[in-house]
Amino acid sequence: MPKVTVYSTPTCPWCHKEKDFLKENNIPFEDVNVAADHKAAQHMIEKSGQMGVPVTDIDGTIIVGFDKNALKKALKLN
Repeated sequence: MPKVTVYSTPTCPWCHKEKDFLKENNIPFEDVNVAADHKAAQHMIEKSGQMGVPVTDIDGTIIVGFDKNALKKALKLN
């Protein structure tokens, strides 16, 4: 199983959609609230070059935004 980290905020609707997608596909993930954790927010920006959420790290593959096709490809889902 790949290591999945989702950088998100509690008020982001796309973050909720992404986390729902991962749950529906039984993909375990770590949810990092960048609104509450400023160090994590800096780390996310360094990794992705983006300030917007969600940013997803799947074993080092960075996906910006809720991109279902990119998530499926990175997670090897059909």
